[in-house]
Amino acid sequence: MTTVLTAGLSLKPQHYDAALACLADGLWFEVHPENYLVDGGPRLAWLEAIRAQHAVSLHGVALSLAADAEPEPAHLARLTQLARRIEPALVSEHLAWSAWRGAYHPDLLPFPRSSEALARVADNVSRTQDALRRRIAIENPSHYLQIDGHAWDEIEFLDEIARRTGCGLLLDVNNVYVGARNLGYSAEAYLDAFPGERVMEIHLAGHTPDPNLGAALLVDSHDAPVAPEVWSLYERVIRRIGPRPTLVERDDKLPDFATLLAERERADALLRAPLAKAA
Repeated sequence: MTTVLTAGLSLKPQHYDAALACLADGLWFEVHPENYLVDGGPRLAWLEAIRAQHAVSLHGVALSLAADAEPEPAHLARLTQLARRIEPALVSEHLAWSAWRGAYHPDLLPFPRSSEALARVADNVSRTQDALRRRIAIENPSHYLQIDGHAWDEIEFLDEIARRTGCGLLLDVNNVYVGARNLGYSAEAYLDAFPGERVMEIHLAGHTPDPNLGAALLVDSHDAPVAPEVWSLYERVIRRIGPRPTLVERDDKLPDFATLLAERERADALLRAPLAKAA
């Protein structure tokens, strides 16, 4: 079982057999816990089998931490039960909202970064950590349109959440690249300013042009290989903050496991390079 995490992969049912058989050093797998919030059945059995061989991370998409409400108690209780069953190496969630007054939206939605929103997000993160009895990491969002009225810079907002709650941060490099292209800011400047000491995990993923607008709007689609520009930004981050557990995300248009493993091995090699140089 992996104890030192280097590069990991999203775990999909199509790849359960290959994932279970793969013994690559440092390999770990990440799942959306919402797919496993059950008391039994074959999917949970597979996750437990893979957990016996590899570290597993839970990457939530439904706590709705930026909503003007507490996390739904039943959902948080089920997440807590799964975490105690799986004992994940990492738990993370998004800086976004997806639920409002009992209605759930199939998206991670943005919000104005006000001081009121900061207090709410911090409270929700603390409630989540108290329930789980562990730190979680909060992911920086991708951006598709300019929202006016922000009182806080995004990096300062994330850093203040971490300061108030003791949580960590998940730095998604593809989100940074997509947002920078769509809104016209510098991805390099964003990454250089990101508080590296708070980063618990890094994500890499692919993106695609919008079907109607083309390259004028990039979509964080997770259905393509990691782009060369994102690999370059990732190397820039690692040079500055050092190695961090890194996930290669793929959620759609899945290739075979060997193809994903090759991408993972590229990230693994970059993570190990500083250690090899020091040795």
